[in-house]
Amino acid sequence: MDKLHISVSPHIRSKISTSSIMLDVAISLLPAAIAGCIIFGLSALAVILACIASAVLAEFVFNVITKRTQTIFDLSAIVTGILLALNLPANTPLWQCVVGSVFAIIIVKCIFGGIGCNLVNPAMTARVFMIIAFANLSTPAYPLDAVSSATPLAELANGESVNILDLFLGNIGGAIGETSALALLIGGIYLLCRRVITWHIPVSIIASVFVFSFLLDGFSFTNALAWILSGGLFLGAFFMATDYVTSPATSKGKIIYGIGIAVITVLIRFYGNYPEGVSFAILMLNILNPYIEKASKRKLFGGKKYD
Repeated sequence: MDKLHISVSPHIRSKISTSSIMLDVAISLLPAAIAGCIIFGLSALAVILACIASAVLAEFVFNVITKRTQTIFDLSAIVTGILLALNLPANTPLWQCVVGSVFAIIIVKCIFGGIGCNLVNPAMTARVFMIIAFANLSTPAYPLDAVSSATPLAELANGESVNILDLFLGNIGGAIGETSALALLIGGIYLLCRRVITWHIPVSIIASVFVFSFLLDGFSFTNALAWILSGGLFLGAFFMATDYVTSPATSKGKIIYGIGIAVITVLIRFYGNYPEGVSFAILMLNILNPYIEKASKRKLFGGKKYD
């Protein structure tokens, strides 16, 4: 009897594991990471490596100190490091990258019990923390062959026109992973094809931001397209908002969740003092996720209702 292992039903063996999912996410982020290194140079690579190394080391040390089972091999710390790095400018000081990664892993993830127990997305929360803590993160990096100028979001907010092709390919200033919409789209399609994510959250976010921007910005199709290609919308929609732990499980809940993120993002972009609202929007909907889950859960036919 000692050799028997009791598990929660259904008792089905599956090839899908946390590490396999995280590996797929890491692979999907490679196009954006490579594009960022090409656009911004070795400084982008240094930021990415610093975030990954410090995230993995922070989780390793925490597990050793607290005498927990070592979890660095599930690759989640690596994914958190990559996501945080892609949300940072290439000129971010490396010590700030370390602070952000340690905050994401220890404060947001490990203290709450590790992967699957965090209330909010670790990388996204760390980015918001860093934006508040370090004023220099509001200064974007620029491509190696470009002249410093306002970011596309700032130009759109000022009523200026932007080059759609530059937004799509990434020849603009911003965070490492916010520049090339093409690279992010490739990674997002990979996740959809691998069935790591479903279409509900990214499509509801991107489509809703397009519609709301079209209505608020003079019914301009070109400007609405520029709004969805600018900033961290694709990065947030495909890779941050779709986090299994902090997003709804039902299709209806995912659509409500996505529209909610879009509404807050657009309100911050058009009426707030901060030009980009994706990070704050996802963080706020992470907090509201339990209520969305409860409101959108399926009701069993003929079953007794319990509170």
